[in-house]
Amino acid sequence: MRALITGANGFVGHHLSHHLEAEGDEVDCTDRSTDGLDITDAPSLLELFRRTRPEAVYHLAGASDVGGSWATPQATFRANAEGTLNVLWAAREAGVERVLTVGSADVYGKVSADDLPIDEDLPMRPVSPYAASKAAADHVALQANLGFGQHVVRARPFNHLGPGQSDRFVAPALAGRVAANERAGEAVVKVGNLSPRRDFTDVRDVVRAYRMMVEHGRPGEVYNVCSGRAIAVQELAEQLIGMATIEMELVPDPDLQRPVDIPVLLGDASRLRADTGWEPTIPLEVTLRDLLDDQRARLDAS
Repeated sequence: MRALITGANGFVGHHLSHHLEAEGDEVDCTDRSTDGLDITDAPSLLELFRRTRPEAVYHLAGASDVGGSWATPQATFRANAEGTLNVLWAAREAGVERVLTVGSADVYGKVSADDLPIDEDLPMRPVSPYAASKAAADHVALQANLGFGQHVVRARPFNHLGPGQSDRFVAPALAGRVAANERAGEAVVKVGNLSPRRDFTDVRDVVRAYRMMVEHGRPGEVYNVCSGRAIAVQELAEQLIGMATIEMELVPDPDLQRPVDIPVLLGDASRLRADTGWEPTIPLEVTLRDLLDDQRARLDAS
């Protein structure tokens, strides 16, 4: 299958391109950081789609910094909502057969214990500007299917992590502090709120799910991508310092607190399993060890 990935130079895009190529797909990539293409520039997107003629588009591009979205709500909304609108329009105009839009489980927002585990029918109640932008993009994708009859499948991934991830996210940030402490011989690892519990999946399992959704997902459908297990950030931090080469301790830092932290996000991926046969396969311990080794390698390289 000829595939085009938007946001291909990002954390997930890098893993996705390698996975698609390993599966025998012909892959084209676009990313603002490498070729300068801005997904808010609809005519340029259309020119790219007509030139590359993909059968499937994996739309990963957009703003991904949840914490940073509080300071940049307009730019975040434009990148995620308007960007998705432009990608879907260009795909229709260029005759692309299938589009996968990648949203976020953050769209579920404030959830109660009675809502857990979260399935795709739970109403969206976004809390952060990022989540609101992803909720809007989700509706844009649904409209493309219902209104234009476009073959669009929507993904709502929960937290995913793995080597190559930006330290704007909690697990690589923690791993980076642990790796830096190993080099410096320091014992203190500064942390924010460790009580939130999140449903973590290895990025390499996530990109497998994306390809299976393109191949077997139902047009117009939305799928959670998650492990079905909620892990406290405290446990992640403790596992990481347990892998360190020297003794370390976790010390709270008020500057690392977010304006709002949702207490628990736990997903139900039964719809994805039923329609595609996908299951996560990589244990959390392996993911965290790979993440820590990646941070060590970055320090060595710098």
